[in-house]
Amino acid sequence: MKTRLHLLLLLLFSTTLITAQQPKKPTSSEIFESIKKLNFLGSVLYVAAHPDDENTRLISYMSNEVKARTAYLSLTRGDGGQNLIGTEIRELLGVMRTQELLAARRVDGGEQLFTRANDFGYSKHPDETLDIWDKDKVLSDVVLAIRQFKPDVIINRFDHRRAGQTHGHHTSSALLSMEAFDLVNNPSSYPEQLSNTELWQPKRLFYNTSWWRYGSKEEFDKVDKSNMVMLDVGVYYPLKGLSNNELASIASSQHLCQGFGRLTQRGAQEEYIEFLKGDAINNNANVFDGIDTTWNRIKGGQAIGNILLEVENSFNFINPSEHLPKLLEAYQLVSKIEDKHWKTIKTKEIKSIIEACAGLYLEVSAETNWATQNETINLNIEVLNRSQQNITLVSLNTSRDLEISKNINLEENTKFDFKEPITIPSNQKPTTPYWLAEKGTLGMYKADPEFIGKPETPRVFNVDFNVLINKIPITFTKPVVYRYSKPDKGELYKPFEIIPEASAKISEKVIILDSDKQHDIEVIVKAGRANIEGFVQIAHPKNWSVYPEKQKVTIANKGQEERLIFTVVPPKEQSEGLLTPMVHIGENIYTRELIEIDYDHIPFQTVLLPSESKIVRLDIKKQGQNIGYIEGAGDVVPESLRQIGYNVAILKPEDISAENLKRFDAIVVGIRAYNTVEELKFKQQLLFDYVAQGGNMIVQYNTSRGIKVDDIAPYDLKLSRDRVTDEFAEVRLLATNHEVLNFPNRITSKDFEGWTQERGLYFPDQWSSEFTSILSMNDKGETPKTGSLLVAKHGKGYYVYTGLSFFREFPAGVSGAYRLFANMLSLGKNDLNQPEQIKN
Repeated sequence: MKTRLHLLLLLLFSTTLITAQQPKKPTSSEIFESIKKLNFLGSVLYVAAHPDDENTRLISYMSNEVKARTAYLSLTRGDGGQNLIGTEIRELLGVMRTQELLAARRVDGGEQLFTRANDFGYSKHPDETLDIWDKDKVLSDVVLAIRQFKPDVIINRFDHRRAGQTHGHHTSSALLSMEAFDLVNNPSSYPEQLSNTELWQPKRLFYNTSWWRYGSKEEFDKVDKSNMVMLDVGVYYPLKGLSNNELASIASSQHLCQGFGRLTQRGAQEEYIEFLKGDAINNNANVFDGIDTTWNRIKGGQAIGNILLEVENSFNFINPSEHLPKLLEAYQLVSKIEDKHWKTIKTKEIKSIIEACAGLYLEVSAETNWATQNETINLNIEVLNRSQQNITLVSLNTSRDLEISKNINLEENTKFDFKEPITIPSNQKPTTPYWLAEKGTLGMYKADPEFIGKPETPRVFNVDFNVLINKIPITFTKPVVYRYSKPDKGELYKPFEIIPEASAKISEKVIILDSDKQHDIEVIVKAGRANIEGFVQIAHPKNWSVYPEKQKVTIANKGQEERLIFTVVPPKEQSEGLLTPMVHIGENIYTRELIEIDYDHIPFQTVLLPSESKIVRLDIKKQGQNIGYIEGAGDVVPESLRQIGYNVAILKPEDISAENLKRFDAIVVGIRAYNTVEELKFKQQLLFDYVAQGGNMIVQYNTSRGIKVDDIAPYDLKLSRDRVTDEFAEVRLLATNHEVLNFPNRITSKDFEGWTQERGLYFPDQWSSEFTSILSMNDKGETPKTGSLLVAKHGKGYYVYTGLSFFREFPAGVSGAYRLFANMLSLGKNDLNQPEQIKN
């Protein structure tokens, strides 16, 4: 699935994929646009709840047409969503979606901010959302983001007046933005922040409305728009060769794990923002009405503006380096600005422009992509001046305390290569997303106060290049990276990371045992450095046994793995707990797993998480052995079914034939398969025929939009947006005598204890009389939902449709989910001597 999606999107934005991990190398057109942006002193903050909520058309318009400094504040990292291109969920999905947001911002020109809020899954009301999130902490983070970013204008993606009518996270993002607008300039609000930031008051707040808010374009046409500003976000950028909405489509298409790859759009396109509070604007003027966005905005800015406007108006696209004398003059003035906020922003911008105009290439590549504490590694440093300007490399700083003198005249187009060693300090913390360094709560991540709001953990290892350009000192800082190549992909980059000297994992994240027979488990130990020696133990529940008690581990080479086999003896009764491998090296004990996330469209990610595997001694019975699994949008259901003893074969659409289907006791269709696998529309009748001839077919949830097949079931079945988001919601057994609740495992309310994130989603709300509704459930204050599990006899076999979230429950090792699914797979296989009432 991952490969297919990437191939489809490659033609659309191949450059974006290729350069996802490479340093930026601006063209003359990009330099010119940066100068225009340098001459605009205004900021816009766009606020919403999740990755992919943002309106990239508006962000791109503000950044590229208006030239405003534009940022998207996403309250969460999207941890509670689904993953269409891989198996990462929860925290790891949040890491992926964070990087997809950063990839989108690299395309549309915006910046990215976050709060500590955890996307705990769909919420139906902001009251629930804000209770789980800890409203005060998230509000504090929103206030902090505004105080630090200092936007003149805030634009909410969602309507604060729609509580209970849409996703609770969405409404909450708008409510918090509205409240924060009135708090950010109040010294009594979160005064602890004021030691590192200062009060600020945005000028105005808008809501990014649209026809979908009113149900249809016809209804929106009737709305009074006197309080709205209309923007044409389809403007064309000749310097880019793209329309704004084309650029926005490419940015939005970075959200691949959510299936957002799309065709680009061009031409005039209206976007509306509704004024909510602050200083009103006159006659639908631009959003910066009454705000001075020139250099005159700050003390001492007029002289800077005069210089830079001259550069802008006379820009030489053939030889941008001719502007270096003026740019350096402006740089010196910028460094003397009293306004710390604009000084920081504009210093960074003008330094990047000077570097680009000089054709300076500065890179620091480590000999490996990761290292450990106390390790010494070599840095390959490349310096190249591609202009005729007088540039001297004075020195390099490879650490805070070490300055290496060079005093080299950088002659035009003459490359200089240096090798310099660095030693990783003994107290250096390993690299990992900062919000995952400590365990948080269901609704909130923990974070070091200095990192709150940042999109990712700042790079620790950088090199300062101290140069003189026309005798003016200036320092450029570059992060240490790892540059390498592959024959089939060419030049590639990875971030330089610090990892522990040892990490370990159990090869199976969930281990389900259906008896008290002993079971072998594999522990994989990875060396972060060469020549590690120690031993491994397994922490386990008290009523379980593991032997041997410990095993020696000796690994000679950095990056090498050693696999050890331990034997687990479960108790006789049903039980569950956690297994954690503990690697003892000297006086240190390592209990974390090193996880790598590697996709073409985002930078390579290294994540350290507690190494835990859930182990369950399960009272479970099953009938049938061979399962055919048709993959959908990515889940671990096949692996989970193998855990309980099924033989699972992955069926590709081309493998689906009448003869091939006869091999299987049941066919399971993966989540959203009918939304993502086009070829299934040609195979659906074969599957229905398989059921009619005595087969068993289980279809997991799909969304109602984008169904690829004509008929999702052999009988009438209509999908809806019904869902039960409370994982603790009462589950009522309706068809108590039905086989699916009785054979081979008797299902009770106890089997619905310990579920995670939700009960289920996208339940059908209409179905024909052939279906039997098995369960009833609902969120607080709502009517019962009875479409979570539907079973129909079709010919000699059974067709099952379920919106229950097995794809979330299986990785969490939820016993009852396994027992119920085993019953679904066993339908029609009841012994003839069983009582008639449970044959249905």
